[in-house]
Amino acid sequence: MRILRNYILNEFFHSFTISIVVFTFVLLVGNIIRLADLIINKGVDIFSVMLLFLFLVPWLLSFTLPIAALTAVILTYGRLSSDGELTAMKASGVGLFRSSVPLLVLGIMFSFTAFYLNDQVSPNASFASRRVIKEIGIRKPTAYLEEGTFIRGFENYVIFIHEIRGNKLKNIRIYQPQEGKSTRTIVAEWGEINSSIENNMVELKLFNGTSEEPSPTDPDTFYKLNFKTYFMTLDLTKLFKKEKIQKKTREMTVAELKKEIYDSNMQKIDPTPLYVEIYKKINMSIASFVLMLIGIPLGIKAHRSEKSIGFGISLILFALYWGAFLGGVALSLKGSVDPLIGVSLPNIAFFVFGVISFVSTARK
Repeated sequence: MRILRNYILNEFFHSFTISIVVFTFVLLVGNIIRLADLIINKGVDIFSVMLLFLFLVPWLLSFTLPIAALTAVILTYGRLSSDGELTAMKASGVGLFRSSVPLLVLGIMFSFTAFYLNDQVSPNASFASRRVIKEIGIRKPTAYLEEGTFIRGFENYVIFIHEIRGNKLKNIRIYQPQEGKSTRTIVAEWGEINSSIENNMVELKLFNGTSEEPSPTDPDTFYKLNFKTYFMTLDLTKLFKKEKIQKKTREMTVAELKKEIYDSNMQKIDPTPLYVEIYKKINMSIASFVLMLIGIPLGIKAHRSEKSIGFGISLILFALYWGAFLGGVALSLKGSVDPLIGVSLPNIAFFVFGVISFVSTARK
């Protein structure tokens, strides 16, 4: 039995390694392009970008671990089935229950590992990533700026930039809303931006544009002023506050979420989003075991050894699972269902389906 167990596990880990590398790489591609843009176009140092890359990996693994486990199980049992090895095992007195025990135990271990990843590693990595982004934003403010988007983080100003190349800006519009008065507008063809870290300020030099300036006799009235060069400073205090960065809900551990729930209850604040986050961490972890349970009978029924078939089946099944999971989270956040039921229902449904399929396949 030990030889058979090792044989199945070796087959599984071979497919699992390929699957997790492929899926993680696919999810990384889009983020790699964004990170490369920070280096090439925004002048961020490569060390900071590498840190952001490393902090991103734990969050991606929370998705790729269950889908890689599912894919590996389907590929393993698809090959065993297509080669007639399962039939040979059954003829030797080793049924599906016995041959599946090592992988189901492994699925439980994956779930515990995923919970630690979702509860400790990923939240802390995400929080550390935001601290790095804060430091980058102070050293390289253009890394925070996003072209084609209204930027509202600066004190008293809303900025829109059509194109950003390094510290060079093109087609800039700066709005200064004033309560009870008309909004002041500054327009420039291009500009340069530099930060003053010690003063927590950004120095902006604009070229070839117009500025609306208040009339000396009537401050509520503006007149247009054409300029060749225009200097202004933007306060970074609102954008990158000096005090400790507050953790977002998804960056908290279960222990921190429970404390937050207690504080929310004391302040008469609805703690539903906090409960949802706790149940998300738990159920995303359980997904590895549930999907592996379903994958065993699916692999046998697929009766194929081709990896493309296994990848296709696993992607479709995971898409169905993830759609149901997100639907449950949305309903829970709206208050339509209890968070425990809404977030857990996809796992319960898939687990029941997996048990029925597994038992049905084992009896054949």
